[in-house]
Amino acid sequence: MTTGAISPKLVALAWPLVAGNLLQTFYNLADMFWVGRVSAEAVAAVSLMFPLSWMFVSTAMGITAATIALVSQHVGAGNDREADHVVGQTILLTVGVAIVLSLFGLAVQRPLLRAMGATGPVFPEALAYIEVIFAALPFTFCFFAFRAALQGAGDTKTAMWLMVGSAGLNVVLDPFLILGWWVFPEMGTRGAAVATFISRALVTVAGVYILLRGDWGVRLRIPDLRPDKSVLKKLVEVGYPATLDGWARSFAAVAMATLVAQFTVAAIAAYGIGVRLMSVSWTVSGAVGQATATGVGQNLGAKTPERAAEVTWKAMGGTMAVLFAAAALVFVFPDVAMRIFVGDQAVVDEGVRFLRIIAPFWAFFGGTMVIQGAFRGAGQTKVAMALSFLSRWIFRVPVALVLAFAWTVSLPGGTSISAFDFGVDGLWWAFSVGATAAFVVAVLWFQRGGWQTGVLEESESKPSAAD
Repeated sequence: MTTGAISPKLVALAWPLVAGNLLQTFYNLADMFWVGRVSAEAVAAVSLMFPLSWMFVSTAMGITAATIALVSQHVGAGNDREADHVVGQTILLTVGVAIVLSLFGLAVQRPLLRAMGATGPVFPEALAYIEVIFAALPFTFCFFAFRAALQGAGDTKTAMWLMVGSAGLNVVLDPFLILGWWVFPEMGTRGAAVATFISRALVTVAGVYILLRGDWGVRLRIPDLRPDKSVLKKLVEVGYPATLDGWARSFAAVAMATLVAQFTVAAIAAYGIGVRLMSVSWTVSGAVGQATATGVGQNLGAKTPERAAEVTWKAMGGTMAVLFAAAALVFVFPDVAMRIFVGDQAVVDEGVRFLRIIAPFWAFFGGTMVIQGAFRGAGQTKVAMALSFLSRWIFRVPVALVLAFAWTVSLPGGTSISAFDFGVDGLWWAFSVGATAAFVVAVLWFQRGGWQTGVLEESESKPSAAD
C-alpha cells in the first residue's frame, strides 16, 4: 500500500475483507432464517441477544485494532521481526481476556438477561442461546487476533477463505441443530449457538496452524508467547480505546434493544431482522475501514502521510457509493427483504417502516466507519472511540428517548402540552439522526489532521536485526 496506484491496491486489499464480513453476516442471517421457523419468541430471543453477543465480538475487534496499527506500521518500516513479536503478544492478551469474559458472562447470564427485558417465553430461549455464545468466546477472540495479524501484514485473502469454510459449516449445521433434522435433536435457539461454536472452534484451529507456519507475511513464534510488558502495555494503550469504542457501540445496541422491548414482540422481531439487514452495510464499510487502517498504517510507517490521507478519501467515497445503491434497493422492496426471514404480517409491517426510515442513511454509517478505520490505522484509537461515543450516546440513544416516548411540558397558568411520542418509529429515526450527525463530525475531525505521526517511536520504525 506504500507505492503505485491507490485504488487498485485498496480494492485488492478490501474485497477479501468485504467478502469475509459478508459471509459473517450471511451466517448470522442464516441463524435468523432457521430460528424464524421455530417461533416469534425464538426470533425475539435471538434479536435481544444479538447486541450482547456483538459486544464481545466488538471487544475482540477493539483489542486487535492495536495489532493492526502496530503490525502495519512495523511492516511499512521494514521491521518484520518486530511485527511477529506483536503477533505473539496479541495471542497472549486476547486469550486471557476471552477466558475472563467467558467466565464472567456465564456467572451473571440470568440477571443480565432479565435486565435486558427478556421475560416470559423469550427468557429460556435467550438463555439457551447466549450461554453457548459465552463458551465460544476464546475461539472468537483467537480468530480476530489471527485476522488482525495477517491484515496488518497486507494479507486479507487467507482469513477470507477460512471465513468461507466457517460460514459454510455454520449454514449447513443450522437446520440440523435448530430443527432437529436427520439424527440430530431439535435444539431451537441453542442449536444456532452450537453451530456457531463448532464453526468458530474449527476456524481457530486452522488460523493458529497458519500463523505457526508463517508463510503468509507474519509468523507466530512460541518464544514470543512469553509476556513482554512493553509490548503488552502498548497493545493495551492503543487497544483499550478501540475496546471502549466497541463497548460504546454494543452497550448502545443493548440500550436500543431494551427500548424496543418496551413495545411489542413484533417490534422486537422486526428490529432483530432489520438490524441484521443493516449489518450488511456495517460489514461492508467495516471491512473497507479495516483495509483503510492497513493502508494508513503502512504509509505512516513509510513516512508518506499525504498518501495515507488519499487512501482514506478514496475508500470513503467508494464505500458510500455502494451503500447508496444497496439502500435504494432495500427502500423500494422492504417487504421482500423482511419476508425472507419471517411470514408474520405484523412483523413484516413493522420491519417495512424500520427499513424505509433507516435505509436512506446507510451510506453515512459507512462513511463514518471508514474514517474511524483510518484513525485506528494511525493508532489514534481514542478519536475513533470518541466518534462512536458521539454517534451512539449523544446523537442516537438520547434522541431515541426523546422521540419514542411522550414528554409533558408544564406551561405558566397550569396548562401543559405533550411532545413527541412517535412510538417505536421514534427509535428508528434516532438511528438516522445519529448516522448523519456522526458523519459530519468525523469528516471535519479527519480534515483537522493531527493523526499523521503514527504510534511507533523513531527507534521502532527502523529495521531490526532481531531473528
